[in-house]
Amino acid sequence: MNKMEVLTKLLELGEAFTIQEALDHLKIDRNLLKYYLKTLSEAGFIKRIGKGIYAITPDPNEPPSVHEFVLASLFVKPSAIAYWSALNYYGLTEQIPNITFVQTPRKRGYEKIVEFNNRKFKIVTVKPSKFFGLNTAKIGRRKVNITDPEKTIVDCLDKPRYCGGIIEVVKALKNASFNQEKLLQYAQRMENKAILKRLGYISERLGLGLEEKIQLSDKDRKSFSLLDPTMPAKGKFNYKWGLLVNVPKDYWEELEW
Repeated sequence: MNKMEVLTKLLELGEAFTIQEALDHLKIDRNLLKYYLKTLSEAGFIKRIGKGIYAITPDPNEPPSVHEFVLASLFVKPSAIAYWSALNYYGLTEQIPNITFVQTPRKRGYEKIVEFNNRKFKIVTVKPSKFFGLNTAKIGRRKVNITDPEKTIVDCLDKPRYCGGIIEVVKALKNASFNQEKLLQYAQRMENKAILKRLGYISERLGLGLEEKIQLSDKDRKSFSLLDPTMPAKGKFNYKWGLLVNVPKDYWEELEW
């Protein structure tokens, strides 16, 4: 193969690829691949953006551009787009986060905010038992893991600070339709009572009916959780749901969008 034939084949992988993906796709040895990568890089068709990761363009006069979801899937493995980014992807929030939120079960000591190729990412490590409920999103020619709508809601109930606060969860539950059975199963599977408390309280306020299927013990109710951990711990106690309702009185008026 000449370099243009190699370029054509590599473009089949999408806007970016790893060395291993190139080896598997081209079916050539590592030394020959190294030669082609060097040649294509010098010609302006590809650019190294990380260890063993390259961005590619069919036009050397136009620099490669890689979607942030694709970048996350290449740099963090295994992983899924989650929290605020997943809410936005499904149209469940009008807010556009300037950071891409990524969930992974693999501990690697990531910093608070990680930068890849001039993009900002928040990488949230969770227990392997909490890494489930994934969909596949097609971004260009690449496939990327993303939490499904129900898991996205449950994750945001679990860690509201990664979605802009509990108000974004309330808006999503109010304005979209969900598989209620799946939502409840996911909430129970997470083994965090605060999720069930928040979901039950919000469901009751919105009239969704989910609260009738949520069971809490007396012990659960006596251990109070914050409705919104991103806000000050001031408000009224709700003994039915074991929550400190720490949101303003006019909070529910903000739900129109």
